[in-house]
Parts: sequence; C-alpha cells; structure tokens
Amino acid sequence: MSEKDSFLVNRLKSVGYAFKGAAYLVKTESSIKIQFCIGIIVTIAGFYFNISNTEWLIQITCIGLVMSIEGMNTAIEYIADFIHPDRHETIGKIKDIAAGAVFIAAVSSTIVGLIIYIPKIF
Repeated sequence: MSEKDSFLVNRLKSVGYAFKGAAYLVKTESSIKIQFCIGIIVTIAGFYFNISNTEWLIQITCIGLVMSIEGMNTAIEYIADFIHPDRHETIGKIKDIAAGAVFIAAVSSTIVGLIIYIPKIF
C-alpha cells in the first residue's frame, strides 16, 4: 500500500468514526434530539419563507454551531463522569461551564432566527 492510499484510507476511517459519533449522539442524547428537531423545523421554515443565500449560510452555521457544542458538552460530561463518577464540586463547575457554552450558542442562534424570520412572518 502506498502512502497516498494509506492517507486516503485513514481519512475514510476518520470520517466513519465521526459519522458513528454523530449518529450515537442523535440516537442516545435527548438534548441533541431536540436540537436536531429544531434544525429540521427551521430548515423547513427556510424553504417555506424562501430565505436568501446569506440567511441560509447563517442559519446552517447556527445549527451546526449549536449541535457541535452540544456534542462537545456531552463528551465533556462523559469524560467528567468517567474521571470522577461521584459528585465533585470541580467536576460540577466543569459541566456547568460546558452547559453554559451550549446555552450561549442556543440563545445567540435563537436571536439570529428571530432576526431572519420575524420580518418574514409579520
């Protein structure tokens, strides 16, 4: 096997692992399921209200941002629980900070959604 083949095979494996992780999140985590459903709803709304290309780019970025940070939050929670399964003040702060990051992304994305859709609704 040449180095080029090895690189390609490794990239394909990496994509497979990433897909497996994303599928696991959507199947098992209620927060991701909610965010995924919201993403579908605003995507349908985008088609219904015929949003501009720029609005699509911003909307897709917001959906990806919230879901990605939600995934990172889940990973942080898993790591924290693995490292220290019992209740621990510092682990609690770490989890709260990770959840706070999701909250910030979700609130800012909601504001973006309101800016895009309120003028189209009213």
